Amino acid sequence: MSRIGKNPVEVPSGVDVQIDGQVVRAKGKLGELSATLTDDVEVSREDNVIWIKPRNETLRARKLWGTSRSVVNNLVVGVSDGFEKKLEIVGVGYRAQVQGSELVLQLGYSHDVRFAIPQGIKIDCPEQTKITISGADKQQVGQTAAVIRGYRPPEPYKGKGIKYEDEYILRKEGKKK
Repeated sequence: MSRIGKNPVEVPSGVDVQIDGQVVRAKGKLGELSATLTDDVEVSREDNVIWIKPRNETLRARKLWGTSRSVVNNLVVGVSDGFEKKLEIVGVGYRAQVQGSELVLQLGYSHDVRFAIPQGIKIDCPEQTKITISGADKQQVGQTAAVIRGYRPPEPYKGKGIKYEDEYILRKEGKKK
């Protein structure tokens, strides 16, 4: 039995959820998101609670039960509260700033790295060495953070590069004489 799938998804006030067959649409203050669920699960709504249940007892239905519940929960949380990832830049002369609809990164290369901010994502730089990525779609926020981190991943000797705020860099010892 899925421990995640057994839990219902609670719909907060201010969020409108519509279920049309296997398509779930959520609309809230941060926008509108939708997801198409697999035919192996069935979705039902009772008052302000959404239940996800497997249609049969096949292995595939049981596997996708918890996943489908998490997808629906991410839709509801995304349009009501949103998601956020924070990145830190470590290194002398490394910095970031938002210019219009681009994030300009100076990462020790001979040129500035320009990253076009995708639709539905908000990027903010409260300091030159901190980047905050926020949006309603959890997958898009995480993918944007991973792409930005990929321009200069942290290296294990000095820890220079772009890292997640809560990431721990495993350090290596340098050369010995």
